[in-house]
Amino acid sequence: MKILVVDDHPLILEALHHLLPRLDRDVAVLDAASAAGALRLAAAHPDAALLLLDLSLPDADGYATLNALRSAHPAIPVVVLSETDGRDEIVRAIDLGAMGFVSKRAPNDLLVSALRLVLMGGVYVPRAAFVGGAAEARPDTGVGATRRGPRPARDLGLTDRQAQVLALVLEGKPNKVICRELHLAEGTVKIHVAAILRALNVGTRTQAVIEAARLGLVFDHVVPHVDPPARSHGT
Repeated sequence: MKILVVDDHPLILEALHHLLPRLDRDVAVLDAASAAGALRLAAAHPDAALLLLDLSLPDADGYATLNALRSAHPAIPVVVLSETDGRDEIVRAIDLGAMGFVSKRAPNDLLVSALRLVLMGGVYVPRAAFVGGAAEARPDTGVGATRRGPRPARDLGLTDRQAQVLALVLEGKPNKVICRELHLAEGTVKIHVAAILRALNVGTRTQAVIEAARLGLVFDHVVPHVDPPARSHGT
């Protein structure tokens, strides 16, 4: 399993090289120290299981780098590592498609738990993203990492197709990519997304990601549904 790390601080890189093998004994850690290096690294290793991204890079804005990585390599989950962990920063990163956000001040055990959750297909969101929500009362420092198992989407009243769409939304994929992967018309995807937002009682896709993390929703994989030609708009 390959894990890509993008950070320009030598001590952070060294620490992660020692820590990440806790995820799997066969982990190969590859690193870069710049935004340009991150894009080259991701292009050279499109089969990477995970990419850890520092937002404070010397050659580019961290959020722009996140956006570029998610656009060019949507199959590689990105977890942001940041020295700051304010709600605005977290929400912005999740909005750009990050599958997790972890403070560099977080304990090693929390980072490992968060990364395991993301590798399972979940989203890790720290408590700072929740203002006055249920997460504030939780004793742990994040939402999702300590769940015992996934909560089925059917518990929310979603159809199988809506669950597929939700899983791809949680991967940070835009509607056009969801249309292509599930062979659906864009209007159909918009209808499904609207139903998902209602089921989660939220108003935006970013809020949906955060709420899904709070509920402990985890999707191991999404099996694309190919409709017959006569029914290419899906259900």
